[in-house]
Amino acid sequence: MKKMITFLLLFSAAFSSAQDKMITKNGKITFEASVPAFEEVKAKNEGVTCVLNPKTGEIASLALMKGFRFKVALMEEHFNENYVESDKYPKSTFKGKIENFDASKLTSTAKDYTIKGKLELHGKTKDITIPAKIRKTDAGIEIVSNFTVNADDYAIAIPSVVKSKVSNKVSVKCEFTVK
Repeated sequence: MKKMITFLLLFSAAFSSAQDKMITKNGKITFEASVPAFEEVKAKNEGVTCVLNPKTGEIASLALMKGFRFKVALMEEHFNENYVESDKYPKSTFKGKIENFDASKLTSTAKDYTIKGKLELHGKTKDITIPAKIRKTDAGIEIVSNFTVNADDYAIAIPSVVKSKVSNKVSVKCEFTVK
């Protein structure tokens, strides 16, 4: 717990000048690792923090693993205990930069951007490139991204018993409106 508080303090200190940063604490991440003809393996976390520096395009997010909710409680339990080991690895973080970002040119029509950065999950860090649609709304700047991660890349083992029912390729959708 002490490490988590320290991390959160460092995370917020890195983005401390409030007038230069935009933030949300209720961003959404949905992931799906379903395989056709089997039960849906899908979860959503609606308490994700995202911070954007609109001047530089730097972006960071933090998701607590125990914040993901499944339709089936047993799946949620297996996810936390066996797959992502939430007690050992309580969070996932992303830190990167939106390429060619200029907040002053945003309109209500979403534009395509590329975000490059590092995703840390399950104790492993990997460079990733994410496509995103970004637009200006009355509520702030909306960032929507769909991408795929491989469970293998983050040392998340799928037991052989369910290997045919859970996909190694995990579809991820992020939705943030920072203000």
